[in-house]
Amino acid sequence: MTQPLGGEGKLLSSVDREIGFYYDRFRFPQCLILKNMVGDFLDGNNSQKDCRLLVFTDLDGTLLDHESYSFEPALPALAVLKDHDIPLIVCTSKTRAEIELIRVQLNNMHPFISENGGAVFIPRNYFPHMPQATREDADYCIIDLGTSYSRLRGAFKHMCTALPGQLKGFGDCAPEEIAHLCGFSLSSAVLAKKREYDEPFLAKDGVSWELLQKIADRFDLRINRGGRFNHLTGHHDKGQAVLLLRDLYRQQSGDLRMIALGDSHNDLPMLEVADYPILIKKQDGSYDSSIALDNLILSPGSGPSGWCETLLDLLSDLGVKC
Repeated sequence: MTQPLGGEGKLLSSVDREIGFYYDRFRFPQCLILKNMVGDFLDGNNSQKDCRLLVFTDLDGTLLDHESYSFEPALPALAVLKDHDIPLIVCTSKTRAEIELIRVQLNNMHPFISENGGAVFIPRNYFPHMPQATREDADYCIIDLGTSYSRLRGAFKHMCTALPGQLKGFGDCAPEEIAHLCGFSLSSAVLAKKREYDEPFLAKDGVSWELLQKIADRFDLRINRGGRFNHLTGHHDKGQAVLLLRDLYRQQSGDLRMIALGDSHNDLPMLEVADYPILIKKQDGSYDSSIALDNLILSPGSGPSGWCETLLDLLSDLGVKC
């Protein structure tokens, strides 16, 4: 059982008097919502209001700390986005199940993009005119862009045969091993294994990336090298999914501008299509050298601290009162 206030908990009145923040026993950040943070943006029918600015963000190493997975340092900027009805759209390599937990912690009711652009999840009735979806469930209209996980696993097994002992994918790991590799709780590791469009994997030093890419090409798949894991996917990426959502917002709001924040190569397609791409410094003080854009904004700090500082500065420059 978590203890929401008292002990390690604290009320962040200096940031937002309507948010209570605490860590659970696995050191995962939780929010106590004392007021409906989404109510200013959504009407009674859960439909989207007019907006002029969108913020797309990666999670690990960006909005979430690389080690603790805390977003606490980002709370001042999160409060500004809420106050100005600016949608924050999660775009990550994480699964739907993982994102849904984080959205509860953030009290975020906006669309989200899972598994490096594998699918776009749009809350039902979010847009006045909902797009044609691949499928629907009780909560979302879902637009599938990715390749099925079973097909990815089949190709990955060929890679493991060609390079014995050099690769290990999520599908080969028990939840306990994923928890150890990622610093997750066991329950969070179970959510991370609920893959649909993306096989994260580790490769030993010296692995032949040329051979891996040849096998991926044979199966018409892609390899993306991420911050913590590499990823085997279909021919989709974060940029395609971001543009799809941008066009849906434009149908409602007309022209708008996009901010995107990420820290690794798999964020490049998202950063390329943004009006204001922000590259977050890594924990070791470096930046991903594979990302070089003329209009790239470099964060002075790493993780959620850098995320917060850079976003607040940009929002201020764009005329948003912070």
